[in-house]
Amino acid sequence: MIGFRRIAFVTTMVVAAAAMGSAGAAAAQVPAGARVELRVLVVSDGGPSTTAIAEELRSEGVPLTEVDLNDAGRPIIDADFLADTISDNGVTRERAHYQAVVLPGPDAFGNATEPAALSAYQQHFDIPQVNAFAWPQAAIGLNPPTYSGPLDGVTATLTTAGQAAFAYLRGPVPFEDNAPAVAETWGFPALPAGATPLLTVTAPDGSAGDTLVAEYAADGRRQLSLTFSYNSAQTQFRLLAPGIVNWMTGGVHLGLTRNFLSVQVDDVFLPDSRWSSSDNCTPGEDCPAGVTTTEIRMDADDASAAAQWQVSQNFELDMVFNANGSVEAAAEAPNGHDPLTDAMVAQPGSFRWTNHTFSHEFLGCLRDNSVIPWRCETDANGDPRWTTQATITSEINQNFTWAATGLLPLDDTELVTGEHSGLHILPQQPADNPHLAPALAATGITWLAADNSRMPQQVAVGPARTVPRYPMNVYFNVGTQAEQVDEYNWIYTSRSNGGSGICEDNPLTVTCITPLSTGTGYEDYIVPLETRFALTRMLGNDPRPHYVHQANIAEERILYPLLDSVLTRYRSLLADNAPIVNPRLSAAGAEMLRQDTWRAAVAADQAGGYLQDKQVHVVAASGVAVPITAVTGTLSGGSAFGEEYAGSRSAWTTATAGTVDLVLP
Repeated sequence: MIGFRRIAFVTTMVVAAAAMGSAGAAAAQVPAGARVELRVLVVSDGGPSTTAIAEELRSEGVPLTEVDLNDAGRPIIDADFLADTISDNGVTRERAHYQAVVLPGPDAFGNATEPAALSAYQQHFDIPQVNAFAWPQAAIGLNPPTYSGPLDGVTATLTTAGQAAFAYLRGPVPFEDNAPAVAETWGFPALPAGATPLLTVTAPDGSAGDTLVAEYAADGRRQLSLTFSYNSAQTQFRLLAPGIVNWMTGGVHLGLTRNFLSVQVDDVFLPDSRWSSSDNCTPGEDCPAGVTTTEIRMDADDASAAAQWQVSQNFELDMVFNANGSVEAAAEAPNGHDPLTDAMVAQPGSFRWTNHTFSHEFLGCLRDNSVIPWRCETDANGDPRWTTQATITSEINQNFTWAATGLLPLDDTELVTGEHSGLHILPQQPADNPHLAPALAATGITWLAADNSRMPQQVAVGPARTVPRYPMNVYFNVGTQAEQVDEYNWIYTSRSNGGSGICEDNPLTVTCITPLSTGTGYEDYIVPLETRFALTRMLGNDPRPHYVHQANIAEERILYPLLDSVLTRYRSLLADNAPIVNPRLSAAGAEMLRQDTWRAAVAADQAGGYLQDKQVHVVAASGVAVPITAVTGTLSGGSAFGEEYAGSRSAWTTATAGTVDLVLP
């Protein structure tokens, strides 16, 4: 529990709270004067469903306490664990430790005493309960199921009551289809026996049972039950997760969520090496001496197409550029002008621009490329030889200077180094270049891109913080769909099928596939799969950007079918009240830092809040921004509180005068 008296400097926000009800549920009847902590109790059996809900709570920043039923030393869920009394200015008040409870199912404990204590607690303080994966039964207002089996590939639909509870969804909730692999989603659709169906489905065998998510109010308790299995990465859960949190908290909780998507196009103005389909390698990377291919570089038409695509999709790309590519192209042009540069600079307001260094030089150790893979050059003592601070500083500043001559709108605090170099890369370079941090300080860089597959967490590098980026599975060295599929087949097929065998050598992390058709495999297989991955990340309150390369918007412009698929899929499932948030690198980094700071404050018992007499009091250590979600109609000083998003009002809030009064309708 949050130790309010232990916080030396606090920010207090007072929120007049609405009834913690939901679709079909009665208004809350919290005892007058009682205090309900803004914290969720998650009782887990170790299964993926309760784990998924706990991950969603952490993702949004909702304080939670987890109890593992498999832990022999776990606390007993009794009256003392759930509630106590406190003295408030001489007045003794009841205190409920949790605003909501998540259980694996209604029969989670295997004893009678803990469920009895929990029921009494819920009845007394009006505490909602979520049954993460429940067998349909009378205790949750459902009849026994008429179908029990896989639900992979089905599309469920929100009922009228469900659309009120999940107001940010359009209605369809598709379940991932994992065929021909073993089915991953099992469910037990059932007819209601007093419960209100929120999500229904036609069972694969056509049987009458239809309810997959149901709300049930009886015996002074409110329960939300899900009758299908899921994990935190599956689309169906990701779509429902914020609504589950809002249901259990009555739409008033600490934490908030947004759906982010940013796509950064690296190497703009530079040519990229092309994949050799005959030798299964890339010149300059891993090809034997003598293997060559033509390079891939955007042209003026590609620049115009990029601008037009952004308008058509109402989505902004980030152009991550290396000016030396323009300088060299201009030097080779008969008139001294690079057509690509002219086309890009002619419409500077069409794109966001980010410094990618002048020439894409590797800024880590000096590389010995006489071997594959490369290794760091070493001095007489066996220590790595590093790219100097002067070189790093020059690479950054030359790009800034060139951009200023073309009046490209830059955020001078952002930097993407070539290959994310300067940062450590295993196994060859286990440490950061010691000259990187001083160079960042000298050039004013505070946000530095990193590869999420190597450095998934944000870390400090001198004055800068890293911003992990997701690599999209569209390769830097391909300009056509056939090239993309050929390289994809090389990576993901067995040796007997003509592939590299990487999938055979790493079965825990890579799955072998049947070779794809170079004519249809991209749009039939790669695009749908990458769409699912991107959608999962978008729905996870994750501001990390994605990155691709300029080759992918040149020649056949293969990036656009993928992004079209992602955007179309998102907009077909999410309502207009949940627009995509499209931050640039610095804004994504700031959001990650804010999220991490808040979670650390909660973990250190330096932030929390409670509900009392229909007011919410939020406290946090000085300087900590607090994420708050409240119901639509909430006012702050007579004006609308926060931002309308996904059917709620929410905002990061830091009180400067000590108190912020938020009044809910």
